[in-house]
Amino acid sequence: MACLNLGLGYGAGGRRGVPILYRVSSIAPPLSDYRTITEACGLLDRSERGKLALSGAQAKEFLQGQVSNDIEALEPGRGCYAAFLTPKGKMLGDLRVLDTGDELLLDTERVALQELFNMIRRFRVGYEAELHKRTLERGLLSLIGPEADALAGAPELEEEHSHSPVSLGTVTARAIRTDVGVDLLCESSQTAELRTELERSGAVSVSEAAVEALRIERGRPRYGIDLDETVIPQEAGLNERAVSFTKGCYVGQETVARLYYRGKPNRQLRGLRCSDSVSGGDAVTFEGRPVGQIGSAAISPRSGAIALALVRREAPPGSTVAVGSAEVSAEVVELPFA
Repeated sequence: MACLNLGLGYGAGGRRGVPILYRVSSIAPPLSDYRTITEACGLLDRSERGKLALSGAQAKEFLQGQVSNDIEALEPGRGCYAAFLTPKGKMLGDLRVLDTGDELLLDTERVALQELFNMIRRFRVGYEAELHKRTLERGLLSLIGPEADALAGAPELEEEHSHSPVSLGTVTARAIRTDVGVDLLCESSQTAELRTELERSGAVSVSEAAVEALRIERGRPRYGIDLDETVIPQEAGLNERAVSFTKGCYVGQETVARLYYRGKPNRQLRGLRCSDSVSGGDAVTFEGRPVGQIGSAAISPRSGAIALALVRREAPPGSTVAVGSAEVSAEVVELPFA
């Protein structure tokens, strides 16, 4: 499997002592991999993601007061995307929350796992809510592409984050709807067996570079690359997916609500169509003034050299900006690319 060229650093805006992944350089994924995830079904192991669970009679009530989306509205088989914030509304991380009926399953970027764990341990005192570590106990395989439903045996999952148990060969897994296919969560001891079963059924292992190119095309930011604790959800275009404005209070709500109802963010997540490849961390300038910094970057077989960046509003869509010391030119565009 082709390797994605990643560096490990602390990047501008990163928390001291908390690594932030960023791209050393954007590389073109194999065309065959890209075709697989856009025309058939690709397979990528994402078991490294951070995974926790909450159980107990007050698990929903507790989490409702800690994250930005409406957890108490969930029913078994449903889920949502949410952010957990500082009191000033800045993102400490994002997560997917799944209601199984018996517990709430949580998964997050590995870089945000410790903050999520610390938040739960610190504030669940007094609630009937038990925290369980699941990162090493559960495997996570992603099926990406139009044939994902058929291979996962989960055609009834219509809404993103909806989920249900499925049996694939001798493995029982939880199928979870994503924006590009289906995730399969299983016991870690059965991950290899599940992978073999999926490949036998027609899934093809693909590079992370291809999957990341598709993510960037779709304008989906990733915590630790495009987002950190300097970012308010609205700046990253996450309000619609991650924030409820009808639920009760939660940490950081005041800032999030004030910006939504009364303010206008000084910067927003934008796409950049670049004249050449760029790298994560490259400065973005407009008329000689800094207006942002590259987060994710890729060379897409369909869209060319593209990137995501939080860009100040002085450089609106349609503007031409310069990127990096080599001054690659780029057009600022609305997301998604495709």
